Amino acid sequence: MSAALSQDEAFARIRLLRSPNIGPVSYAMLLQRFGSAAAALDALPDLGKRGGRQYRAARVETIEREVDGVRRAGAKYLFHDQADYPALLGAIDGAPPILTWRGDLSLASRPCVAMVGARNASAAAVKLARDFGIALAEAGFTVVSGLARGIDGAAHEGALPATIGVIASGIDIAYPPQHADLQERIANEGLLIAEQPPGTEPRGSHFPSRNRIIAGLAAGTVVVEAAVKSGSLITARLAGEAGREVMAIPGSPLDARSHGCNHLIREGAVLVQAPEDVVELLSSFDGQPRSTFREPVSAFDFTPEDLAEAEPADLASLLTTTPVAVDELIRQSGTDAAAVQLGLLELEIAGRLERHAGGRVSLAG
Repeated sequence: MSAALSQDEAFARIRLLRSPNIGPVSYAMLLQRFGSAAAALDALPDLGKRGGRQYRAARVETIEREVDGVRRAGAKYLFHDQADYPALLGAIDGAPPILTWRGDLSLASRPCVAMVGARNASAAAVKLARDFGIALAEAGFTVVSGLARGIDGAAHEGALPATIGVIASGIDIAYPPQHADLQERIANEGLLIAEQPPGTEPRGSHFPSRNRIIAGLAAGTVVVEAAVKSGSLITARLAGEAGREVMAIPGSPLDARSHGCNHLIREGAVLVQAPEDVVELLSSFDGQPRSTFREPVSAFDFTPEDLAEAEPADLASLLTTTPVAVDELIRQSGTDAAAVQLGLLELEIAGRLERHAGGRVSLAG
C-alpha cells in the first residue's frame, strides 16, 4: 500500500467497495463527496434511507477474511490513486477502484495491446494469435487478454512473459480449469489481475466487467476471430468507447467465426493483417484513434466541492426500467450534473438503480 494510504483507510476502501449496491461509479462519487472511505461508510445508512431503503455495509469480518485470502494467494491490492495504477486503465469510465494482482506490475505501465477472439477458434487463427503474441512482445508491447480458451490462451503463450491475464474470478481461482497451469505461469512470469474478491467463482456478469479492464489497459484492441454476438465484440466496443484503437483481422465470409471481425471492419475498425500493422498503428497512438468504431459517451465533470455542496435531485419520477442517458436527466430535471449524480447515488445505494453501458441508467427491474 502507498505511504499516503493508511492501513485503516485501505481496509475501509475495500469494505466500501464490497458493500451492497456500490459499484465503481458510486464508489468514486462517495470518495469525492466525503473525502475518505471511512467517512463514506458512516454516511451510507443515511444515504440509503434517503433513497428509500434500510442499508447495512459489508461486515468487517467478511473483509478481514478477504484480506487474509489475498495474502494467502500471494497477491497484493492496488488502489486507483496509487502511483503504479495503470494510467490508461484509470482514464476509462468506471475504472476498477481496487484490483488484486500477482506478478510483475511494471508490465501494465509499458505500451499494451489487447488481443481477444473466439474460444472455439480455428487452428489457423490460434496459430496466428500465437505468432502475433510473439511478434508484439518482441516489439516491446505487453499483450493483454482474458485467459479464455482459443485465441486468448494462444496470445498469452506467444507473448510470455510480456503478458497480462485479466480474469473474471478471484485471484485464487483458475478458470477455465484447463488453463490452471497457464494462469500460474502468467502469475509467476507475467502479470495476473483480478477485480473480484478471492474465492469468487466466475459468473456471467463478471465477464463484461473483465472485458472493460482488458480494453482499458491497452492503447488498442485486436480481434483475431469472433462471431458477431461475442464477448470479443463487447471488448472491442468498450475499447472504442474509451477512445482507443480498434483493429480486426479479416476472415472468410464462409466461416461464422470471421463474421464478427468483418463486421467490425465494416463499422470502422482498422483492418490489420500482420503484427507490423499493429505496431505501426500503436507506436504513433496519441489518443486520436484512426478507427472510427465507437459510440460517444457523455462525461460529467464536477469537483469534490460541487458534490459536497449539491442538494440531491429527486429523480425517481423521471426514471423507468428503460435505460436513459444521464445528460437527458440533467436536461429534464433542470438541475446541475452534481445534483443529478447525487440523486442517482442515493437510489443506487438503496438498490433501486441500475447503471448501463454508455453512461445510461434505469430503475432496477
